[in-house]
Amino acid sequence: MVSPAILLVDKPGGLTSHDVVARTRRAFGTRKVGHAGTLDPMATGLLVIGIEGATRLLTYIVGADKTYTATIRLGVGSTTDDAEGELLEQAPADAIAAVGAERIAHEIAALTGAISQVPSSVSAIKVDGRRAYDRVRAGEEVALAARRVTVTRFEILERRDSASAIDLDVVIDCSSGTYIRALARDLGAALGIGGHLTALRRTRVGGFDVTDAVAVDALAGAPTLTAAAAAARTMPVLNVSADEARDLRHGKRLHGQATRLTASEVAAVDPDGELVGVVETRGSDIKSAMNMPEVQG
Repeated sequence: MVSPAILLVDKPGGLTSHDVVARTRRAFGTRKVGHAGTLDPMATGLLVIGIEGATRLLTYIVGADKTYTATIRLGVGSTTDDAEGELLEQAPADAIAAVGAERIAHEIAALTGAISQVPSSVSAIKVDGRRAYDRVRAGEEVALAARRVTVTRFEILERRDSASAIDLDVVIDCSSGTYIRALARDLGAALGIGGHLTALRRTRVGGFDVTDAVAVDALAGAPTLTAAAAAARTMPVLNVSADEARDLRHGKRLHGQATRLTASEVAAVDPDGELVGVVETRGSDIKSAMNMPEVQG
């Protein structure tokens, strides 16, 4: 029997997130596998994979903040806001040469903090039940609504200039739902020379880091995190007694215990170190918001 677990995978370029899920299913011998947030085929980096009952945790991981490293090419946009699309009109060399460091820093500052962002039209967002990118590929015009996102860090690591482009290697910390492609597009638009993403790597999802991830060709026998260990990287932990764990698993409340919780979502862990589930307050009580499947044997 496959135990509930969280697996960290370093996705290479060229594979879809679904490809990685399919390979994980084969490696672990189970169909019950999911992931906490898609990466485009072009992108590399961290995929947080849930196996068996730990897929229930993915709901709480998917909304975590994230860190990316990326390369933004200024001087030309693309139809997809990244290197997989068709390039648009090239900016004149003199316009590119006129873009100085201060101007770039000013426009990056405008894209930092709480901002309103229009996702790329080729995103996975559903429009009337269909993915936006499917509608675009079918020749439809897609206009997505702006959404509020938060960019807490947008830092240039290196700048490389040529006659036809300015390449910026950047690191970005942001809230879930932020599109790095859209940041590249909007930075290029603000500078008046166009821009698109040429490389993207996700290095962190909440408390999970790509340095702990395994390659896709090393999935068989790969180390995993228990559900309890993964939950502890995602939210505060409440240690409960065996009796309390039994009550929570049976849908009962812990009456008058709400002051024991330090956050809106807390991982309840039993004396054996097993994750009981995620608990929340209801009035003065503690109740289960999500229960893990009980360990057999």
